[in-house]
Amino acid sequence: MNKICLITGATSGIGRAAAKELSKLGFDLILTGRSEEEGKKLSDSLNKKYKINSEFIRCDISALKDVRLFAEKVKSKYDRLDVLINNAGSRFSEYQKSSDEIELTFATNHLGHFLLTYLLIDLLKRSDKARIINVSSSAHYGKQIDIDDLVSPKEYNRSLVYGRSKLANVLFTYEFVKRNDNPNIVMNALDPGGVATNFAKNEGLIHWLKHIAYYIAKRQLLTPKQGAETVIYLASSEEVKDVTGKFFFEKKEKKSSDESYDLAKSKQIWELSEKLCGIKFL
Repeated sequence: MNKICLITGATSGIGRAAAKELSKLGFDLILTGRSEEEGKKLSDSLNKKYKINSEFIRCDISALKDVRLFAEKVKSKYDRLDVLINNAGSRFSEYQKSSDEIELTFATNHLGHFLLTYLLIDLLKRSDKARIINVSSSAHYGKQIDIDDLVSPKEYNRSLVYGRSKLANVLFTYEFVKRNDNPNIVMNALDPGGVATNFAKNEGLIHWLKHIAYYIAKRQLLTPKQGAETVIYLASSEEVKDVTGKFFFEKKEKKSSDESYDLAKSKQIWELSEKLCGIKFL
């Protein structure tokens, strides 16, 4: 019986690369993203090429109502989930709000995934060994969480806001592990490295080109396939099936930022997320 993996942000970049590589390993896939056309095209091609069962279900991860509807569709079709890859991410040049009146970067990169994990936790519990993977970034280093400034920032700085959202991914990971009492569910976070993806195109062409040029200058620009290697490792390797509450880079454990180990901050980000989503999680 094939393992079932759900990937957010699956139509491009790291998510798309991960979908292809996991298909080669025989995973059945639930793919989600905002582009119905791209998603269905990808799903059809994977089914045909690798003889797996993959399905695309559209979802705007920044919209809490969309996340709830998506989760209901998943739960109506599947009786378990073995791997959840919280991958979708964006960065925006100007301040924008989600449909829930929440700063869009935070809503997309953290809050939607927090809610999705909560809504799918029962499916994950039905797996023999479930893995949750949060795609963070090196951008979280040097950032600090200001709980009062996350939903509606007083001043908008795209790099700061993005870095905070990626720090929230790590804090979420550590707090989940602290609260979770089910030994059959593990959660880890990772930095995929500097990847040539389209996520920064939300900032406009000039900013996207600067993003690419920065990593080229440092000779660190990775292909999406290379950036997905640690994601694939955490999703499939027997070496890490029991590892939980860790931060990874290049398939190895790495120390995350000092701020990410602040127990008070991880508790605060968890409780804020619960409040914004209107839920009580663990």
